[in-house]
Amino acid sequence: MLKVVGCFVQAHDLWLVGLAALICSLAAATCVALLQHADRSAGRWQAVWLCVAAVAGGSGIWATHFVAMLAFEPSLPTGYDLHLTVLSLIYAILVTGAGLTVAQVRALPLSRALGGAVLGGGIAAMHYTGMAAYEVAGHIRWDPVLVAASIGLGIVGGGAALVAAHAVPGGRGRLLGSLLLVAAICSHHFTAMGAVTIVPDPTLAISESALPARWLAVAVAMASLTLLLLAYAVLALDVRDRRRAGLEGERLISLANAAVEGLVVCRGDMIVSANESFGRLVGRNVTDLAGVPLSRVLPEAAASLALTGPSDQPLEAELNGLPDGAIPVELITRPVTYGNQPHYAVAVRDLRARRRAEGQIHFLAHHDALTGLANRTSFATRLDQEIKRAEATGGRLAVLCLDLDRFKEINDVFGHAAGDTLLMTVARSVTALLGTSELMARLGGDEFAILMPCDHAAAAGRLAEQIHEALRQDSGDASGPVIATSVGIALYPDDAQDRALLLSYADTALYRAKAEGRGTYRFFEARMGAQVRDRRRLEHDMRLAVARGEMHLAFQPQTEVRTGDVTGFEVLLRWRHPERGPVSPALFIPIAEESGAIVQIGEWVLREACREAARWSVPLSVAVNVSAVQLHAPHFVQTVHEALFQAGLRPARLEIEITETALIRDPSRAQATLRQLKALGVRLAMDDFGTGYSSLSNLRTYPFDKIKIDGSFVRAVDANEQAKAIVRSVLGLGRGLGLPVLAEGVETAAELRFLADENCQAAQGYLMGKPGPIEDFREYTHRMTAETSSAKVA
Repeated sequence: MLKVVGCFVQAHDLWLVGLAALICSLAAATCVALLQHADRSAGRWQAVWLCVAAVAGGSGIWATHFVAMLAFEPSLPTGYDLHLTVLSLIYAILVTGAGLTVAQVRALPLSRALGGAVLGGGIAAMHYTGMAAYEVAGHIRWDPVLVAASIGLGIVGGGAALVAAHAVPGGRGRLLGSLLLVAAICSHHFTAMGAVTIVPDPTLAISESALPARWLAVAVAMASLTLLLLAYAVLALDVRDRRRAGLEGERLISLANAAVEGLVVCRGDMIVSANESFGRLVGRNVTDLAGVPLSRVLPEAAASLALTGPSDQPLEAELNGLPDGAIPVELITRPVTYGNQPHYAVAVRDLRARRRAEGQIHFLAHHDALTGLANRTSFATRLDQEIKRAEATGGRLAVLCLDLDRFKEINDVFGHAAGDTLLMTVARSVTALLGTSELMARLGGDEFAILMPCDHAAAAGRLAEQIHEALRQDSGDASGPVIATSVGIALYPDDAQDRALLLSYADTALYRAKAEGRGTYRFFEARMGAQVRDRRRLEHDMRLAVARGEMHLAFQPQTEVRTGDVTGFEVLLRWRHPERGPVSPALFIPIAEESGAIVQIGEWVLREACREAARWSVPLSVAVNVSAVQLHAPHFVQTVHEALFQAGLRPARLEIEITETALIRDPSRAQATLRQLKALGVRLAMDDFGTGYSSLSNLRTYPFDKIKIDGSFVRAVDANEQAKAIVRSVLGLGRGLGLPVLAEGVETAAELRFLADENCQAAQGYLMGKPGPIEDFREYTHRMTAETSSAKVA
């Protein structure tokens, strides 16, 4: 050991030793870095980088040796044999390349250590070949122990360097491997130089072909540094390109993972790569999909690629091998270049959402969205099928049409949400009564239909009774709406033999059930058809009557009982049909209320009455009847205000007459409407008092200004003791509440005398004047001028 240290300190030029150390460090760092780079490469690029590493590392080791040899100063003439010097360079490159190649053989046990040992042996081979090229004027003696030690240090150090470079990741492994390789080279060189003893011999001369030391020093230093710097530059450029390619690859992978559709890249039938969307679709990690046969998860795609190759035409298939079963997907395949080799890209779109949407669309095309029942189209199709089946087999069918009673009132009182809940309740309750061969459909609004194959009409009647009973049970909640329905029944082939007539006749029977009291059922009878058709024609004509000028107003005077003075007029609606002649209000008013046309007609009556009263020079009052439908209309108060404003009529001259039955639909809403009318200054009268119910509470709750006794109590009041008692009670109630009372239907002088004796304030009836055009009462509505009076006297 002392001999080696003495050789290093005393027999070497330390400046050249430092240069050798620099070259050695560069060579080791370059060699280890290129080796790690080769580890990350594959195929021919790995072989290329191994060659570059062998040239850079071998030449660097060789340069280190010869620069260190030039630093050796034996004080004797020296030189270098050209052939052996070149041969040592070749040895250094070849053996270094062999060691690096062995280190890359993964199948070989301890390949890194073996490759490093080969690399260390190459260092020794290069060194002693180079020493053989060394010529000096003397004899060279070798210490075999130090020679063996130098070879061992090179082998152990080389093995340790490659093992550390591979075992420790990143830059730390590269630094540690480089340091160990530098240690292997330096320890070998200086140990081997310590084994040399030169015995001077003046008789020995340096050959003329030997290279001078100074020339060799410059050449070796320049060549080795240039070569190492070039190798490191190439490595840096490649690393930069690979990092850039890696970033680009990561960006492409991120872009692929951001795609909603699944993407699979495959070579032949083997999956090479997939994005995260496809991984989520199959429920597996993306890294686990590499190497999985495409035919295992997408057999249709694999078969299509095998038969016809990639295609832009969408292919519907199933994604197999999943825990929850196959998934319907849509595939598009295209050829792509991946890793400079031809591959196939398969785009996989999950069709479950689309299938669900298609199923929902199909369902909505044949079913009602709210109740889930069959719709009109589906019911018609099924009815046609059942008619054909019944015709072929001689069977019979019943069609039941259902219509909820007072459904519009339920919507107005409880709101549309309650109406929707009611429809769903009816659908659920009635469907529970039906068998598998029977079908219920919602035709629209609150109209339902049931198709029932049956042997006789009694079965359809029993079903109608069961429906009424089930709906009565569903109306158990006193706070909710009462559920009731009317049912009309038509039979095939008894009543009709085609779908349109069968439905029409069932609908006709339904109208008869509603007309006869609701909450019941009726079978179709031939005479019903004509009645319903007549009613519908009347309803159609009534909707156009105002526009055609067929309706007009009649006025009936209201007078004071004591003096007989006219205090106002009640407006009555009259309709003269161009074909039927006068139509009774008792006939068309209920039809108008049921159809909703009363809102439009009532608004016209209100505006005409206000406009007519505004023309009177005598400020008499005008009374207008308002139905329950009008009272609960959303904009009724606004309509009254507009009518008064447009006519220029003082609100106090308008009197709105309301029956008790109009108040019970929605008491709170009716109270709010009446208070708004009072705020306008309009007067309110309770019409037909005594014919409804809860009269006393209504008088206390609502802001009425007048009570009108129904004509049924006034008729023959002078002779009927019960009628006398009722009228006296109402008059007494009016006096107690401070409300004036008007008696309707006064037709005889005896009836009028009784009312006068009982202090009734006002009366109305045929005795005071029959309803007629306002022109018949001009003497009451207009003041007589002096000229008019004299002309009348003359």
